[in-house]
Amino acid sequence: MFFQFTSADLQPVEPGDINPEVFTVGYVTLEELAAVSQTLGFEQSTVDACKNANRFFRTGVEVHRAFTFTELCILNAHEEADDFIALFIKNNLFVVVDIEDRDSSTKNKFFASVRKYPAGRVCPEKVLFAFLDSLLAGDNLVLETLENDLSEKEEALFSTEVEKTFNMELLHTKKELTKRHAYYSQLLDITEAVCENENDIFDEDSLIYVDNISKKIARLKEDTASLRATVEHLQDAYSSYLDTRMNQTMKIFTVLTSIFFPLTIIVGWYGMNFRYMPELTWKYGYVFVILLSIVTVLVLWLIGRKKKWF
Repeated sequence: MFFQFTSADLQPVEPGDINPEVFTVGYVTLEELAAVSQTLGFEQSTVDACKNANRFFRTGVEVHRAFTFTELCILNAHEEADDFIALFIKNNLFVVVDIEDRDSSTKNKFFASVRKYPAGRVCPEKVLFAFLDSLLAGDNLVLETLENDLSEKEEALFSTEVEKTFNMELLHTKKELTKRHAYYSQLLDITEAVCENENDIFDEDSLIYVDNISKKIARLKEDTASLRATVEHLQDAYSSYLDTRMNQTMKIFTVLTSIFFPLTIIVGWYGMNFRYMPELTWKYGYVFVILLSIVTVLVLWLIGRKKKWF
């Protein structure tokens, strides 16, 4: 479906009837793209790229003589899978290709962005700004929530109230932040390519809108990188915490071994079957060995307390 901006509102238009002097937007499927690509002047290589979408964030931006093309993987924070679209932008034409928009959320955001500005004042740069801004809606809240969660984990770590799933939760958070970092890098590649305007299809005065959204994306990317560094710091701190616990356990075992090792010597000593051991025939030999063992343990325990081994 294609729509042209008139002085009043959006009006549906057939691809063959598009007036190149009037700003037009379109949201098409892969099949529709293949049917209208020649009419709109899109190269076959870009159509094939849409059909064989690689589903990665860093797909790059292709700058052609008459248009700019990119594939876009859209991060859905609350969905199991991401959406995939492609963008074709040329002078007075902005086309979104629906590669995989399961719930039409991307389609709704696009047309909401198209209707954001008055019909007589809309342009590709403004639509791109509004569309990317809608894709970033709520991201500040997500990052703030992750930041608060990491702060709570840090407090728990230093208060030694660490749950068994601590490290797994950190790995999950790191994975999400890595994905977001790649997502923002992808959006930043698009805005930077548009601002460079190599094919001279954008209005230099209107590129300020794209520059503004580019700065917002850059801030989100920096925040994500900072949070990822925090996760790595917590992982190192958790590793040190585990090492400390292990050292403490080994210290306890060492102290216990040091205290009870003399008993092993006593047992070994009196376990020898020499014929002329006086204690073997002594009336109080059994009681003597018991008292000797108790006194030995008590003396070593007192020495350990004095030296603060435990």
